[in-house]
Amino acid sequence: MQWSTHRPFVPPAALDRRRLRRAALRYAAHGWAVTPGARLTGHRFACGRPGCPIMACHPALESWEDTASADPAQVRAWWRRRPHSVLLVTGRTFDALEVPARLGLRVLGAVRLNRRAEACGPVGVTAAGRWTFLVAPGTPLRSELDHRLDVVRHGLGSWIPAAPSRMPEGPVRWAVPPERTHWQLPAAEVVQDLLTDALGTVREPRLTVPRQLSTARRGG
Repeated sequence: MQWSTHRPFVPPAALDRRRLRRAALRYAAHGWAVTPGARLTGHRFACGRPGCPIMACHPALESWEDTASADPAQVRAWWRRRPHSVLLVTGRTFDALEVPARLGLRVLGAVRLNRRAEACGPVGVTAAGRWTFLVAPGTPLRSELDHRLDVVRHGLGSWIPAAPSRMPEGPVRWAVPPERTHWQLPAAEVVQDLLTDALGTVREPRLTVPRQLSTARRGG
């Protein structure tokens, strides 16, 4: 009897779904509430809700704020058949400070150069050039940051896309994976101090920066 060395063919969509489900389960295992997001089909996102006019990344469930969960059984059920984007709900376990790439790079460089352990936390990056610093929840933006059009705090009532979700420009990735920081979150004040210090090296935009739907209202 001869054994075949060929592995069974698995459709790319199934592989993508499994990868997204594994990531969602990993976040949930550390208490990070997730919600399924619309999946990218071509150049727009489809959530499966009849007549939904939203083309950008958005939650697949209308009641996502109420149903977001870290329960592994619920997460498995959401990703059982569809390759949903993975959205992390903010304002509960953490807030996310979303900034432009130039500002994010300078802050991350300052943390590494000065070995600021107290400022180390997970940092996500989108292919569109937006960086998200995950911090302890509940602290409003400082006035120096709050007036800027390109700095957004995601708190209660918001969400962020997480790796390995795909956006039209490319996949979301971790510049600093949560595992590297042992899933610990820095104080928001510490990261905001670094962002404020870096403002002098980054020019403020003259026009409003297009924002994803999760920034339609900031966490209060």
